[in-house]
Amino acid sequence: MEGDTFNNGTQTQLDGRMLQSFQKSFVQVQSILDQNRLLINEINQNHESKIPDNLSRNVGLIKELNNNIRRVVDLYADLSTSYTKSVDAASSEGDSTGALKSDGKPGYKRHRPS
Repeated sequence: MEGDTFNNGTQTQLDGRMLQSFQKSFVQVQSILDQNRLLINEINQNHESKIPDNLSRNVGLIKELNNNIRRVVDLYADLSTSYTKSVDAASSEGDSTGALKSDGKPGYKRHRPS
């Protein structure tokens, strides 16, 4: 993503701190998802064992899993907000038609049907 640029007559790069923030958030999300995978495996093993202590332990594991899912949703919401703000800031530097080509003329994109 470091090579991504928005053109408004002069080339400007996305703020490095924003990219670091995105990367940090994605690393956090991946870590939580990895933890969730382990929790789900343990929950499944406990369920299959049908041992009362293991089944009662699942209550706490499921609560932890739900909290982790909430954290992932919050991280993605923050990422979405940050991305929207960065795109809005970049597009407000250009004109309303979009990015300018290197010759300073508007660069229109064709939209192809899927």
